Amino acid sequence: MRQLITAAQLLPGPAGQQIEDGALLLEEDTIVAVGPRIDVEAHAGERVRRSHFPNHTILPGLINCHVHLALDAGSDPLENYLATDDDDLLLGMTGRAQQAARSGITTLRDLGDRRGLAFRLRDAIARGDLRGPRILAAGSPLTIPRGHCHFFGGEVSGEREIRQHIHDMAERGADVIKVMASGGHITPDSPPMWATQFSADELRIIAEEAANVGLPVAAHAHGSDAIAAAVDAGVSTIEHCTWLQNGGGGYDQRDDVAKRMASQGIYACIAWPPDWRGFMDRLGPERAEKIVERFLWMDELGIRLIPGTDAGLRDTRFDDYVNALELYAHVGFSNGRIIEMATVTSAEALGVGDSVGQLLPGYSADIVVVEGDPLLNLSSLSQIELVLVKGEYMAGSGTASKSFDA
Repeated sequence: MRQLITAAQLLPGPAGQQIEDGALLLEEDTIVAVGPRIDVEAHAGERVRRSHFPNHTILPGLINCHVHLALDAGSDPLENYLATDDDDLLLGMTGRAQQAARSGITTLRDLGDRRGLAFRLRDAIARGDLRGPRILAAGSPLTIPRGHCHFFGGEVSGEREIRQHIHDMAERGADVIKVMASGGHITPDSPPMWATQFSADELRIIAEEAANVGLPVAAHAHGSDAIAAAVDAGVSTIEHCTWLQNGGGGYDQRDDVAKRMASQGIYACIAWPPDWRGFMDRLGPERAEKIVERFLWMDELGIRLIPGTDAGLRDTRFDDYVNALELYAHVGFSNGRIIEMATVTSAEALGVGDSVGQLLPGYSADIVVVEGDPLLNLSSLSQIELVLVKGEYMAGSGTASKSFDA
């Protein structure tokens, strides 16, 4: 049966597009028609399930571009991960993915797990064995021996192992190849965040081999040297993109690298947690201001920003995306642009912009209905009334004002 969903407002996705008294017509898992209610109702036919939300907004499902379902967001996620067997870990990953979907995230990109568990979860959801969000998964990230996130099982040394690992991930069904181009902070005794883990030649080999198997590359890079090498290699997204100077202790914003990054269409996924306010407080006002300046600098030079949260790290939950998005309001972006970043731009960056991220005929029925107007108050995005993933209910009942026509 077709579904007709109407609301006080519909946001198709791109900033500036807004339909008052809007409507969506769905046929199973696909959007059939979008527009003003009076126009869409004319195409609905007689047998249709109708749901009306009089004080609400319809918008595309949100996209979180950087999560780790294998980590539980507890007080010590790494210890819990290491102590959990695969069966229990997969069960926890399922619950965390569904938690994200119930909060309005209909697509997420998982950038690191062990033994392809995220592939198994993704495939179970795609088959309809489970309900959950659309998942794009990297599997085990490439890292140097005992390097950052080596516990995911992606340690490589030399060209042969690099190419073999990429082929292994592709054969297991990876949607993206992840590489730890720099160090990080959660891995004991690994290189520091600013330090480059792979040479420029190795990063070029990674990008080349990923292209050979038809996959994009997401490069974890905090240090400016690692960012520059990743840009030269031609990756698709740079995760964190912190621009730390060599040796740490400050930032090294390189206009030439940033301009090349923008011209090559490489996206920056900031991957900041929902508690970004607490993080800035701990850094102090001077460093916090430099961070804001860095975001604006990247934006002004034309680097396209996509949001992520690194969900799974300590106290970084999977259902608190709206607080993370408010970082961009703090920087000065309009609510309409933030919604566009978390839908349209993210879908394009992840290579799924031809089917998700917008409310358009022929697109997947990934729908969120929230109470209020998120263009006026971004926190309205947390007031979930209904979530559909491929037309399947993940949250809400669609009963704000519902009737059935035979």
